[in-house]
Amino acid sequence: MDNLIQKVFTPYKINQLEIKNRLIMAPMTRSKSPNSIPGEDVAEYYKRRAEGEIGLIITEGTTVDTPNSSNDINIPTFFGQKSIDGWKRVVEDVHESGGLIFPQLWHQGTMRRAEDTWNPEIKSYGPSGLSSPGKEVAEPMTSDEIEKTIDAFVKATILAKEIGFDGVEYHGAHGYLLDQFFWEGTNIRSDEWGGENLALRSKFASDIVKRSREEVGKEFPLIIRFSQWKQQDFTHKMAESPDELKGFLDTFVDAGIDAFHCSQRRFWENEFDDSPLNLAGWTKKLSNKPVITVGSIGLNVEFVESFNGKPSDIDTDLTDLLNRLNEEEFDFIAIGRALISNPDWAQMLRNNDFSNMKGFSPADLEALI
Repeated sequence: MDNLIQKVFTPYKINQLEIKNRLIMAPMTRSKSPNSIPGEDVAEYYKRRAEGEIGLIITEGTTVDTPNSSNDINIPTFFGQKSIDGWKRVVEDVHESGGLIFPQLWHQGTMRRAEDTWNPEIKSYGPSGLSSPGKEVAEPMTSDEIEKTIDAFVKATILAKEIGFDGVEYHGAHGYLLDQFFWEGTNIRSDEWGGENLALRSKFASDIVKRSREEVGKEFPLIIRFSQWKQQDFTHKMAESPDELKGFLDTFVDAGIDAFHCSQRRFWENEFDDSPLNLAGWTKKLSNKPVITVGSIGLNVEFVESFNGKPSDIDTDLTDLLNRLNEEEFDFIAIGRALISNPDWAQMLRNNDFSNMKGFSPADLEALI
């Protein structure tokens, strides 16, 4: 496996940004920002991963400036001076440690439980007011609400560049607002923001990318995370075929996206019949853009079981993962839970030091380590 590891520690670019290796910290909600303000402990948390040689950090989801984007007052916002000052500290600490960092910009849509968070009197947003197929929890967004939400994402993208972040990721996965527009079960609109196919339903998110690109210029990296599965339906496939997936991807390539972050529950599963390629592999083949694979990497229990209380042991056999990287099925590997328990996971991998790696336990989420 030593020979396979070598490629992990070669540089690769997203847009013009050179990333020193192929390892990325996956975004993971931690809810450790009281009053939605990231503090010094959050900065230290990300700094430790930069010191541990992760090539690029993608922050936990941080919410854009609408009154109903957040589900938790302990999730960081990406607006308000105190939060901005907190994020500046994060960026400075990561850069001083030799790292790169993107914020993940997020709106929870109708997954938000209004009674548990900021502005409980304000309704949640969704393209058709549905939290899952047939489950109505709000009114459909008006055209004005859609435009204001797009504007909030664009302003956050501009702010990220001004603060000093190295790029931006948009959270378009896992059943949240952008994904609710993609999903035929939660977007039943008949206007320009809906449509009979996935490519048409991608207009809301691709407009965010297009308008952001116009504001931040050609060289500021923009990526989007997407998933076939939804929290509301783990088995769902929004693209049933490579052709349908290509139509979806093309809308973002045309809008100016630089890379795709392809979320699977298990990275080793093939996405379509008659091909061993995973979701990232198909995305790279169809888009010709850099891609990130993610999904239960480095652990022997996938995340749903893990967050239901089942501990995970370290997976010491990464041969399949590394073979796929060496064969250029994908370009980057995003590490999630394994990196929560092991801030220096990248260094351990470089040194083939699996004996000192810790497994993941849900108890590891209780504090920022």
